[in-house]
Amino acid sequence: MPEKQKINILWFTQDLRTRDSESLYKIMQEDLPFLAVYVFDADFFDQKQFGLRKIGKYRAKFLLESVEDLKLNLTKQNIPFLVKYGRTDEVFKEISGEFEIVKIFCQEEWTKEEMELQIKIHQIVPSAFWIKSYSQFLIHPLFVFKTLDKIPILFTTFRQKIEKNILIRPEFQSENLIYRKTEIHFESDKITLTSLGFNDFKTDERSTFPFCGGENEALKRLDSYFSATNNISRYKETRNGLTGTEYSSKFSAWLANGSISAVTIYHEIKRYEKEFGSNDSTYWLIFELLWRDFFRYVSLQHKDLIFSKNGITNRQYTAENNDKLLFQWREGKTSSDFINANMLELKNTGWMSNRGRQNAASYFCKIMKQDWRIGAAYFEEMLIDYDVHSNYGNWMYLAGTGNDNRDRTFNPEKQAELYDPKQEFRRLWLIQ
Repeated sequence: MPEKQKINILWFTQDLRTRDSESLYKIMQEDLPFLAVYVFDADFFDQKQFGLRKIGKYRAKFLLESVEDLKLNLTKQNIPFLVKYGRTDEVFKEISGEFEIVKIFCQEEWTKEEMELQIKIHQIVPSAFWIKSYSQFLIHPLFVFKTLDKIPILFTTFRQKIEKNILIRPEFQSENLIYRKTEIHFESDKITLTSLGFNDFKTDERSTFPFCGGENEALKRLDSYFSATNNISRYKETRNGLTGTEYSSKFSAWLANGSISAVTIYHEIKRYEKEFGSNDSTYWLIFELLWRDFFRYVSLQHKDLIFSKNGITNRQYTAENNDKLLFQWREGKTSSDFINANMLELKNTGWMSNRGRQNAASYFCKIMKQDWRIGAAYFEEMLIDYDVHSNYGNWMYLAGTGNDNRDRTFNPEKQAELYDPKQEFRRLWLIQ
């Protein structure tokens, strides 16, 4: 029996980019040829929680576009890219049947489902050596845990301690590296929205997120929001907007699947400040990136507690499970027109403003008194920019079981007066 060819694997998950890709940079330094792999995991697309899918059509389409864009960029670097639909462990089993997998390069994960998947792959290729990178953070854990013994419960404490001597790594210069090793041939699957179990659809013309997935689109948006329009210089004043594409940066969807890194955005902010000057708005975008990191550190420290009913504080959370109220909330049929408008926007576009999310979650938890985990699961299905750490971190925060010691309740009527005084947003979604 001939000896199998030795190869390395570059396993893409939530890091769908070539710019500032630590895994890509490191695997290119190796002597062995490698195969880049992405799997549309069948178990994930079939899975349900509280009767809700783990991914809906909006994020599925955005993900397809992102993977297609990644393929384009990897092709420019001559990198073989295998895209499959099926069970991830079975795909690795198939590859290991043809090749001897020596090393697997991937993004580090610590939440339950992602870790379970890595364990399955370990069992398929027990001899493979894993090289994992913390590339989803802005601030590397080595810096954070040198500064802090543990992650504080309050974001303000975290931010103040981290900001004192903040150190952000440079970008990994990986997008221009050219693959010059033995070509590896493997046939990819042709995957469409229909084959993933969704009907095709057109983007709603009212959407404030009409953008496509992928690294190139993310970088185009970065250029547009920064130097082309200088909109970043107005970010703090506009970030609580509700209509139009420019009221916030809209980077979150590309950040969520790793089409762009927080480190890239940070360095582009710093370059922008050198050219156009800094102000509260340029700082505030960094502030929001710190919030994103904070929720990642919360989940890193507390692990599966972020999914438990009583959250990371173990504060008793009493809730009903009322299907009628859940239906009213999801379909935009509550007694609050502001909540309804936001929920209809989510249902029809897969997007909701930050202001809307806070109000919709608060209403669900505090006024309807429903189980916050069901609301979080609905957002998980619907949001284009769903991110496990930020989604569950924010829902715990609004439910009073997370990082908010004030346990506030938003008054949607007052919020509507403040942020939709002319009722433009409500008219957009409530008047057909």
